[in-house]
Amino acid sequence: MKAPSQPQPAIALAGVNLSLGQGPARVHILKGIDLNIGSGEAIGLVGPSGSGKSTLLMVMAGLERADAGSVTVAGEELGRFNEDALARFRGRNVGIVFQSFHLIPTMTALENVAVPLELAGVDDASERARAELEGVGLGERIHHYPAQLSGGEQQRVAVARALAPNPAILVADEPTGNLDEDTGRQIVDLLFAGHEKRGTTLVLVTHDAALAQRCGRVVRLRSGHIVDAA
Repeated sequence: MKAPSQPQPAIALAGVNLSLGQGPARVHILKGIDLNIGSGEAIGLVGPSGSGKSTLLMVMAGLERADAGSVTVAGEELGRFNEDALARFRGRNVGIVFQSFHLIPTMTALENVAVPLELAGVDDASERARAELEGVGLGERIHHYPAQLSGGEQQRVAVARALAPNPAILVADEPTGNLDEDTGRQIVDLLFAGHEKRGTTLVLVTHDAALAQRCGRVVRLRSGHIVDAA
């Protein structure tokens, strides 16, 4: 009898190597990374500072290109895309939340969330953006600019922006790093709610062991190698 086929992973990395910097300052960051992440999984990426966690996340998100090896996300091998095609793919398939928010200061909360939707060709971008902001508790703040919002509110805008296109993959790099404990917990709850309600694959870089344990699986890095992916 034929064995059932295995479901395709949401993210598959094979033999990934990456160095950053020029000349004598060039540093080998990722060293032979092999990792499969299943569709709908929640993964915590942990390890000491300098272990390669954030760089690995950027490779998964298509923000850094591997020097060697293959990176397959949502069924597409990222190495075959040029920069424009990669940006379009990322806009449709990958939501990204950074530690430092990365909001556009001259745009309102509504505009910050609507922009990626407009770039993706969504017809009702403003309505979708409004609904996402209401979903993160900012229905009364949609016309405020980032400078008029607290850090926690800015990160809520960033979460709404990441979730608005309904991406297959949601990645977050130390999303609570600039927030107090209570506010950080609220942001994490929003990320996990987005993951659970939408079936989104979540990859979370964190120094917080308790936060990592909320994920279904913890992947540990050290000196550019995966040392545990249980």
